[in-house]
Amino acid sequence: MKKNNNSKLKIIPLGGLEQIGMNITAFEYEDSIVVVDCGLSFPEDDMLGIDLVIPDVTYLKENISKVKGFVITHGHEDHIGALPYVLKEVNVPIYATKLTIGLIENKLKEHNLIRTTKRKVIRHGQSINLGCFRIEFIKTNHSIQDASALAIYSPAGIVVHTGDFKVDYTPVFGDAIDLQRFAEIGKKGVLALMCDSTNAERKGFTMSERTVGRTFDNIFAEHRNTRIIIATFASNVDRVQQIINSAYKYGRKVAVEGRSMVNVIGTAAELGYLKIPDKTLIDIDQLKNYPDEKVVLITTGSQGESMAALSRMAASIHKKVTIKPNDTIIFSSNPIPGNEKAVSKVINELSMKGADVIFQDAHVSGHACQEEIKLIYSLVKPKYAIPVHGEYRHLKAQAGVAEELGIPKENIFILSSGDVLELNEEEPARVTGQVRTGAIFVDGLGVGDVGNIVLRDRQHLSEDGIMIVVLTLEKHSSNLLAGPDIVSRGFVYVRESEDLMEEARSVVEEAIDSCLERHITDWGKMKNVIKDSLGEFLWKRTKRSPMILPIIMEA
Repeated sequence: MKKNNNSKLKIIPLGGLEQIGMNITAFEYEDSIVVVDCGLSFPEDDMLGIDLVIPDVTYLKENISKVKGFVITHGHEDHIGALPYVLKEVNVPIYATKLTIGLIENKLKEHNLIRTTKRKVIRHGQSINLGCFRIEFIKTNHSIQDASALAIYSPAGIVVHTGDFKVDYTPVFGDAIDLQRFAEIGKKGVLALMCDSTNAERKGFTMSERTVGRTFDNIFAEHRNTRIIIATFASNVDRVQQIINSAYKYGRKVAVEGRSMVNVIGTAAELGYLKIPDKTLIDIDQLKNYPDEKVVLITTGSQGESMAALSRMAASIHKKVTIKPNDTIIFSSNPIPGNEKAVSKVINELSMKGADVIFQDAHVSGHACQEEIKLIYSLVKPKYAIPVHGEYRHLKAQAGVAEELGIPKENIFILSSGDVLELNEEEPARVTGQVRTGAIFVDGLGVGDVGNIVLRDRQHLSEDGIMIVVLTLEKHSSNLLAGPDIVSRGFVYVRESEDLMEEARSVVEEAIDSCLERHITDWGKMKNVIKDSLGEFLWKRTKRSPMILPIIMEA
């Protein structure tokens, strides 16, 4: 690789810092850009009506001639979910491992992008050349199969990006993380390590996924006479495998519910990442043909999402499954920060129906705790530490771990989305600028057409309601012919507030009269006068300020 001494490698996170989700990072050297991951995040409570949030990729669009491809670490939504939206604007090839590409293809099919998108399956240990970068895929463990860390070889030095990982010496499927390769790359000299911070606040090691299998066996042994329903993340293929193993061992059939769950299990089984004994899997419609103690239902909704299968069962609006007393329901997940309330609501609803709800010990994390993070740092021995994947407190916790391990404070960078970090071997790294980043809202079929202003209006409507004032003016003389009529929604219950509405009408009439007296015939001005006087009256009377929409017609 030719090396130009004053050129530097730029690392530009376009999303995914300060939050869990929406991971996307650009690596740029001279005229080459490689993008690692392209994820979505789910809306916050105040994003009313928004379905998904995707990253703003203006920077990639502006530099499209440099962009060589997307390199994806693993198949979780927060790493692949935005691809179908972003590919419509940045159509470059995708490189990932077999299962990850399988899951991405599901999405491309939904969006009719299969024919127009180039994709290439890469094996662990393989490298690809993209512009002046060489990228090597390294085997890691995570709560989904085929997860990879990336060694990004650039003329300025090597960057190791762990992706989401844990160290599992006894994984359910496939091999343990390739620690030897991390060590070998560490020996070559690593410029920077970008390491998963999700569990950086937790001491010790993350338990092996197998420990959950033992818990399932015990639960199945104790609850031989009840139906078992297990909620987990759709993408946790190993968890599903262990549920199937326990079910088979105890002679139960397995049904799967929830669209994402059916998709992932279908893809994983097809590609050989799930081994399902013959005749174990049944369709959800066949549940009624088997006694309760002979079935297990695997479902989505472990995070209390209102539309997911388990929440619909809890609320008695699920078409095919009714919760019965004595059902055993296992939450095989931990609430993601912010979802605790929703999860607790679903647990309460299920318990009220007489179900036995178990949420202890039926989950282990897919992310590394402090000791595993230390292990990776010790093997890779990076010059610079750049914590990624987590909220600010998680990144800060990892920065603390890096400092304990002897990395100087000035070599640890907690970046924000949009920061441009420039680095090479010779000069100290520093943040040299900012590029445009942000969140783009997806609502139904609309991408980016609902912005902050529309959300502010939705917020206003949801908190204060709306009043519509309708009136008709005569064409030439501007005399009031009809109205003003006032329609209110979400403000007060009209039938019980007739006096208030009458007074509001006379306030509007006075406002119109004062306009006509002053010969104001411009509709814009009239509308403002109506808004101001009605708004002031309603605030005095109710201490509320609904949205006011005057509509003027002429006859």
